[in-house]
Amino acid sequence: MQTATTATPADRDTLRRFETAFARRAWRRRIGAIAVVGIILALVIWATGVSDFTTERLARGLPRIGDYIWLTLPELSISDFAANMAYWFYDFPRWLNLLLDTFLIALLATVIGGALAVGLSFVASRNLVDSYALYFVTRRALELFRTVPEIVYGLIFVVAFGIGPLAGLLAITIHTVGALGKLFAEVNENVDPAPMESVRACGGGWFTVMRFAVLPQVLPGFIAYALWRLELNIRAAAIIGFVGAGGIGQQLYTAISMNYYEDISAMVLMIVLTVTLIDLTSERVRHALIGRAAFEKV
Repeated sequence: MQTATTATPADRDTLRRFETAFARRAWRRRIGAIAVVGIILALVIWATGVSDFTTERLARGLPRIGDYIWLTLPELSISDFAANMAYWFYDFPRWLNLLLDTFLIALLATVIGGALAVGLSFVASRNLVDSYALYFVTRRALELFRTVPEIVYGLIFVVAFGIGPLAGLLAITIHTVGALGKLFAEVNENVDPAPMESVRACGGGWFTVMRFAVLPQVLPGFIAYALWRLELNIRAAAIIGFVGAGGIGQQLYTAISMNYYEDISAMVLMIVLTVTLIDLTSERVRHALIGRAAFEKV
């Protein structure tokens, strides 16, 4: 092996050229990183101006948020706790019925949207289809479905179908198809190709490959994303109720408009507890699917 003392002039020249090229490449990377950071900082400054984000406005507005939240809280005392709770949730049966409507809207939208997303996700996965045109069109359609906010879809469907749960169901379903379709497609693109090749070698067609080689690999991920989407859809169902799309959101909008402060906190608390219960249930389902051992430390 040659050392620095025995290296030939040609070797030293090669080493100098390598070091020069490496230094130039490192310099270009540093310049590129500085440029990217500069662009991001410029965009942040621009966004700060557009959004009127200032510490002065925050300092002036945050106390008002606290004041508003304080107005929504009821007067509770230990001696009259039961009476105070009964007064706070005076309309509990009707609110619970509306919350149930919201949950059912979100559940049905998740089931229908998730089923459609599963089918479209296989076509939207670059590693699962040979036609780039079909892949491109499906991807763009999913982008369109999820880019438009649910409340905009809700306004459109309220005009088309009238005030009621159907408008909310359709609005959330379309957005769910777009969001879950993208997530499912990304799960599909990470599958192990070996089972697919095995099924093809046995004479299986495209649908057979999807059913027996791809779906078993991606099903746990699909279910985890669908359960997570159910939580989001409950929130979305409550929000689009503001435009008359049914559920507890419509009643919450009325309470906010009429300054029924304690009604607001009562309904918000019910929504939060519902989402918490769904999250705990989803956690148990996910652990059952992937095995609790994966979460236990060795």
